[in-house]
Amino acid sequence: MAGYNKAAQLYQKNSIETASPARLTLMLYDGAIKFSHIAIEAIEEGNIEKAHKNIVKVQNIIVEFRSTLDMKYPVAKDFDNVYDYIYRRLVEANMKKDKEIMEEALEHIKTMRDTWKEVMELNHMS
Repeated sequence: MAGYNKAAQLYQKNSIETASPARLTLMLYDGAIKFSHIAIEAIEEGNIEKAHKNIVKVQNIIVEFRSTLDMKYPVAKDFDNVYDYIYRRLVEANMKKDKEIMEEALEHIKTMRDTWKEVMELNHMS
């Protein structure tokens, strides 16, 4: 089993290192979705530490998205506003350990991911 885990880690590391910027963005969205689901489960279980840890991971991804926006494009301001809203909801969900707020933030993240995936497909990005 240890060999399998090492191979899986190596594959994941290689996937990240060789991914295009568009693919890395998609991977970040997927990570945010995964960590959001884990946080929601943790809230349901009453596992405050696990919920906090995973919400912070999602917050960090949103911060990364915001930091990479190129503000010379007008649409970047719109994205910044959406990311700001999601981030504020994540903070609130984390403070209150509120499943409904977390689910709302997750839906926004999924919408952003689906939009990004569509942009990738329309522009033949991989």
